[in-house]
Amino acid sequence: MSDIVAQVAAKNETTIATVTLLLSLYGDPRHLGTRSGMCTHHLESNEPTEVPLKRKMSRKATVRTAAVAAMAAGGMLATAAAPAHAATLPEGNLANALVNYVAAPNALAGGNDWSCKPTAIHPNPVILVPGTLDNMGSTFVKTAPALKNAGYCVYSLNYGFDALSLGRASGLAPVPTSVQQLANFVTKVRASTGAAKVDLVGWSQGGLLPIDYIKRYGGNTQVAHYVGWSQSSNGTTVDGFTSLASAMGVAGFPGLAFGTLDMPGVRDQLVGSAYLKGLDAVPLPTGPKYLSILTTQDELLTPYTNGALPAPATNVTIQNYCPADQTGHIGLTLDDPTLQLTMNFLNNGSSSFKPTCTGFGMPDL
Repeated sequence: MSDIVAQVAAKNETTIATVTLLLSLYGDPRHLGTRSGMCTHHLESNEPTEVPLKRKMSRKATVRTAAVAAMAAGGMLATAAAPAHAATLPEGNLANALVNYVAAPNALAGGNDWSCKPTAIHPNPVILVPGTLDNMGSTFVKTAPALKNAGYCVYSLNYGFDALSLGRASGLAPVPTSVQQLANFVTKVRASTGAAKVDLVGWSQGGLLPIDYIKRYGGNTQVAHYVGWSQSSNGTTVDGFTSLASAMGVAGFPGLAFGTLDMPGVRDQLVGSAYLKGLDAVPLPTGPKYLSILTTQDELLTPYTNGALPAPATNVTIQNYCPADQTGHIGLTLDDPTLQLTMNFLNNGSSSFKPTCTGFGMPDL
């Protein structure tokens, strides 16, 4: 029996069979990311390299969704607390992310310490912004402690909650509402730390909000570095669904559906939305340094090239460094090469930096 099953057996025997099935199908999540591949050439340009997409349209669920449902149904969730005075915080994994999603959506190992003061080496506090339907407790179980261990002051927020969020699912409110929440949070972090500027790292919609903040809320003078992981400022076709609807003469249907479901934050991210048209009309300002990290295996932000930013940004595709890395949209949050590229960029590292090709995130299913 897996260690994970053994740990939860005493708490809720009714879910053991379900979790065992998940483990048999997907493997022990603590062991995800142990595959390795050869590093090859890197990409430094304003456009991502085109790589043929390998999409499986029938794959609708994700490992995270399935496992969270199983855990929530059995009431077996528990958080693993880091040692109170540990010199080095452990980086979280998929198992921790699953637990935190339900049990600790506001947890941030090493983060949101309002007594933290930036150092001369790392003068900019780093604000991490989770994506749609996720939360900081789940998204940044790996990233937050890694940054804290490297000497950064680290912060994050959940945003855009509405009645359907249940205190866990960010990004359902209209995107402008969420951008204002981010702007207010940046002000709070700068006031607490005394920092002139912050660094922003965002995943999916969490990458979109900083772009709007920089473009239309004066963030270009408050942000030193921006890193987006499959950021959605150019919108998504939801694996072709929006494009198909347009071709069939029902172009407004996807947006109407998400609006009816009280998810305007999702609707605003669809290709062609009124919100994105307004955002696109504003050029990307100079000032901050921009990095956008993409994966060819993205099945949520589609086409994956929509995650690219115009000049002066640098766009990189994970598979141009590590061809064996099949991480999808969700997997980027636990992908070692993605984290390495992010930390190198925040540290003003070499533009020729190549990540070690191990510790890959999971693919979209």
